[in-house]
Amino acid sequence: MVEITIRKRPRTEAVVTQRKFFKKTARGKVIKVLRERYLRDDVCCGIHSCSICADSASSVLPSAGSLNHPMFPDGHIVLPDTNVFLAQMDLMESNLFNPPMILLQTVMEEVRHRSLPLYNRLKALVKADEKTVWVFYNEYRSETAVIREEGESPNDRNDRGIRKSASWYNTHISLSRLPVRGQAARPLPMVVLLTDDVANRQKADKEGIQCVSVRKYVESMKDSGKLLDLLSTPGSDDVEPTKAVAARQVLYPDYLPLSTLLAGIKSGHLHQGHFNANQYNYLEGNVSVSGFDKPVLLIGRENMNRAVQGDIVAIEVFDESEWKAPADEVVDQETTLKNDDAEESEEESDDKKTIAERRVLQAGFSKPQASAKQPTGRVIGIIKRNWRSYVCHIDSSSLTSSNATSLSQQTVFATPVSRLLPRIRLRTRQAPTLLGQKILVTIDRWDRTSRYPEGHFVRALGNVESKEAEQESLLLEFDVPYRPFGKAILDCLPSEGDRWVVPPKSASSPEWRDREDLRDLVICSIDPPGCQDIDDALHARPLPNGNIEAGVHIADVSHFVLPDNPMDNEAAARGTTVYLVDKRIDMLPALLGTNLCSLRPRVERLAFSVIWELTPDAEIVNVRFTKSVIASKSAFTYEEAQIRKDDPNLNDDTTQSIRLLNSLARKLKAGRMAAGALNLASPEVKIQLDSAESSDPIDVAQKELRETNSLVEEFMLLANVSVAGKIQGAFPQTAVLRRHLPPPRSNFEKLQDILQKRKGIPLDVSSSAVLAASLDKCVDPSEPAFNTLVRIMATRCMLSAEYFCSGSVARDTFGHYGLASPIYTHFTSPIRRYADVLVHRQLAAAISYSPLHATLHSKAHVERVLDVVNRRHRMAQMAGRASVEFYVGLALKARGERQGSTEEAFVIRTFRNGLAVYVSKLGIEGLVTFKREIQFDPDAYTITIPSSDESTTIAVFDKVSVKIEVEKDKNTQRGRVKMTLISPVDSRNL
Repeated sequence: MVEITIRKRPRTEAVVTQRKFFKKTARGKVIKVLRERYLRDDVCCGIHSCSICADSASSVLPSAGSLNHPMFPDGHIVLPDTNVFLAQMDLMESNLFNPPMILLQTVMEEVRHRSLPLYNRLKALVKADEKTVWVFYNEYRSETAVIREEGESPNDRNDRGIRKSASWYNTHISLSRLPVRGQAARPLPMVVLLTDDVANRQKADKEGIQCVSVRKYVESMKDSGKLLDLLSTPGSDDVEPTKAVAARQVLYPDYLPLSTLLAGIKSGHLHQGHFNANQYNYLEGNVSVSGFDKPVLLIGRENMNRAVQGDIVAIEVFDESEWKAPADEVVDQETTLKNDDAEESEEESDDKKTIAERRVLQAGFSKPQASAKQPTGRVIGIIKRNWRSYVCHIDSSSLTSSNATSLSQQTVFATPVSRLLPRIRLRTRQAPTLLGQKILVTIDRWDRTSRYPEGHFVRALGNVESKEAEQESLLLEFDVPYRPFGKAILDCLPSEGDRWVVPPKSASSPEWRDREDLRDLVICSIDPPGCQDIDDALHARPLPNGNIEAGVHIADVSHFVLPDNPMDNEAAARGTTVYLVDKRIDMLPALLGTNLCSLRPRVERLAFSVIWELTPDAEIVNVRFTKSVIASKSAFTYEEAQIRKDDPNLNDDTTQSIRLLNSLARKLKAGRMAAGALNLASPEVKIQLDSAESSDPIDVAQKELRETNSLVEEFMLLANVSVAGKIQGAFPQTAVLRRHLPPPRSNFEKLQDILQKRKGIPLDVSSSAVLAASLDKCVDPSEPAFNTLVRIMATRCMLSAEYFCSGSVARDTFGHYGLASPIYTHFTSPIRRYADVLVHRQLAAAISYSPLHATLHSKAHVERVLDVVNRRHRMAQMAGRASVEFYVGLALKARGERQGSTEEAFVIRTFRNGLAVYVSKLGIEGLVTFKREIQFDPDAYTITIPSSDESTTIAVFDKVSVKIEVEKDKNTQRGRVKMTLISPVDSRNL
């Protein structure tokens, strides 16, 4: 095998470097690889008006360098090494940090190899208007290219290449600025190597290269106070520990080396999985791993061993004799550790804290039933950290009274918005000015001797509870990309802008090529109120043979979003549109999403249509797929369509079509239910806003679902199933599908036990069909809302659905458990879901409309894209729920100020010190906690509140009355719902 890299050479002579290495194939065969590189001596330095480089006119680096740094009064240009971008990207991105910069090809490639998210940020940094960055291809310039020497590590080779480039630049500048006879010599700017690698600096000093650490460089700058806060905390390997730190108690066991972890996982002695923190109990977490029906429980800080939500960890599972059930108590770290000192001198109180936590752990466990026990274990190493920037606020109690207004550096606690994260120790000079603000903080390290991770300040987001700061913090908290679409992306849009229209029908028109003209069909759309990105429309009409033609018409987004261009890459990175209560973060530019692709009424639009012939009993006779041109006749809300369908005085074509669709939808749903589809439920609320301008919430209520909701749902499901079968048949290795795996039976054990003990109702989960029938029988004649409550609780026992590549999993795992369908995909919402765009491209190729792009023939590529899409989908859901929670708080606060609020609620969980309740009228949950000692029976799912007169017992499924108020949440600093039990007892007296 020979791998050759060739760059255009304007000269006949070129230096060729060769590198031989050995590569092991997938089958274990070792082959020799020869890689050739053609070097050249005309790669431009990037310094404007350089007298040596021919292309210097287009260069961006100033010829005098930067003149505003005290360390380099004659001007300088910085040349950062790889670790600067890996560790200090927040500094490099700051608008206050603007020296001219040389970015080496070696550095870019190493960053890409080490971290794709940081590499994407680095690419954005290069393009930023406020930055002056020149990318120098040092690997292709003959004077700066280096070949890895015998026995030299890749890291040492790269460091040597970086030093060589820095040295060459300084020589190059001196040659390009030769003194002119009769003129005074001008001072030469210098290229300064920026590195925090002590060994690299020592070698650079010996080689006569000017170099400096990042901290030293920043300390001399004008805005050093703010910039120093952006510096990441040095790793434990990079600094000498002080005597105080060295004497501190070791709180956590050391991690095993990665090689040992991987060997243990391969042999089966160790297990790998994602760490999940417990939102109710900060002293507990779990890891789901293959080989165990239940997640492995991690109890106590020592066993969680510095794992942070989302980290991929290696765990050791304890002997079965040590297995336990999860604790049955709400444990809040703000209460248990409220007197913690943020300063590092915590060794004196470590023992007290550890003892306090052990007491909490012992008190939280009762003797569990054998069936309730879970495997237990401990984290012994980290496979991959999930650290990123987190939304936090400064804990005011961590400021010392003497420093409450001082701008000197001090150590404080940053409390993350998410309860799943630990407090972060932070050193900053801005603590007093940051109080009362939402801020962004990045975790840098977590030592064995520190109870908390250490991090650094990134930027302030604004005052807590301001809608602007809350919206941005929600997007950042759930890692939602929300930057404006850049010029390269907008340049991919049609040049006509919003004046673009479907051209007149013509054989020569590319838009009409192989498209059906469906403009005469009576097509309409049915959507939520205010919907602007209309993905889908429908029609139905009787056929002469007595059957019915029904069609689903989906916006032809793939006509505008072409594979592998900047807009397509951005859509793939965003993955999905994110819907917040009062705004939408689009996956595609608004010109497409709400205009050219949106199936607006009385406007011709390009569509991708699925058209069935169905019997009156909704049995499919045949189905066809076609690109089309449609002209929707009407756009209805669910309510408007329902009123139209139910009005006996209306018999126009559109109304008849809706009625025909509804008749078919009923039969389609009945067929799905008979096949075992589940009719589950989730709490959904509707926020009533004051006006579009103010977006102030004034009330909250449960969403009302109508028959027309089900009408649209049934035909979207039918389209997705039909398309899934078509693309899987055409592309069995790379079809983009969606599956919902059957949940482990152990997921339902608790719900089954509760139903049996509290209501005497058995719940059979042996299959989806049996579960569906069993759920239908979960009724309480005296309480109509009971069945919905049980369905909500059953939904939480399910696994999440996911996108997958058909060639990556076994055929017998394709099925969608909840829909009882053997195959499924997403085709119907390409404006807001990137997976649907990929499906459109595959369907177009399957019907021979257009060839399939090469990337969709690659299983590895499809897997990578769907990994991102799955993650973005989950995060978008969580962002949407958090937005609803925030606005529910505002709405209930407004309601409470007007009239107060007392509501009926169901008990859905009991704790040793409280209750979780569900308010069905509002579709919201809350936690009621008791300060006084109560009696808790975990086996009967009851709490008993002792009284001098008569004790009161409350159990799961009991109906209670709660007072709903809004208070500021300690973590989020947003208003959150607070519930107080009013009857059968008043918890304010407890």
